[in-house]
Amino acid sequence: MVRDLPKTAGGILSYFTRHRTLANLLLVVMIVAGLVSMQRMRSQFFPDVVVDNINVVAIWQGAGAEDVDEAIVQVLEPALLSIEGATNAKSVSREGRANIVLEFEPSWDMSRASVDVETAIDQISTFPEDAEDPVIRRSTWRDRVTDVIVTGPVDVQQLALYADELVLRLFSVGVTRATISGLAAPETVIELPLVNMVSHDINMRQIAMIVAAEVTADPAGDVEGANARVRTGIAKRSAEDTKNMVLRSNPDGSKLRIGDVAK
Repeated sequence: MVRDLPKTAGGILSYFTRHRTLANLLLVVMIVAGLVSMQRMRSQFFPDVVVDNINVVAIWQGAGAEDVDEAIVQVLEPALLSIEGATNAKSVSREGRANIVLEFEPSWDMSRASVDVETAIDQISTFPEDAEDPVIRRSTWRDRVTDVIVTGPVDVQQLALYADELVLRLFSVGVTRATISGLAAPETVIELPLVNMVSHDINMRQIAMIVAAEVTADPAGDVEGANARVRTGIAKRSAEDTKNMVLRSNPDGSKLRIGDVAK
């Protein structure tokens, strides 16, 4: 390139001026192209983090690490690696516990992967008899974006309603997870005097079992074609509902209720 330089001072000055003009023109073109493409560029202040892993945990109480590796890990690993989309498995054997992290191809359908892992594990019948069934967990990663404080000259129940409404609005604009904290969940306290326990031959464990059976409704399946789920029973959660729960039926046909023996 040095041989192509002009011989005179004026020619050399003209040469560099011309090339500098071309360089400036190229720089301007690149800047304009960047500004135009920037409008179409997808950007996020908090980028998505995708973790394509499934964690399988198997518990075998009292077993040593070598026994866990031989009886559980060496049986699970080949079955898990044969699943479509699986790329690698990392296993750790400890005393009484095995942990296997199964990695999948990028952008793989992890819902399908979870089902495939569960199916593969169900087909294994050689686990130790006293070992617990393996637990399957999808790896997730979440980061807190911001905290929003809801306050005002109203009671706690009204603040809770405002917080619920805010969460619904966040979901409607694309937020996928929000957690409400600082509000105590409603509680019903049952006080059973000792004299009533003796006179009615009742204890707190019996009351707890009755309450546990009544506080939730049981799932009873789906309605085909209606996109709806059916539940049986009535969820009884208020203090009045708890008071009317039946502890037992007496021989004379009367019923002993929680409200008869407890406050």
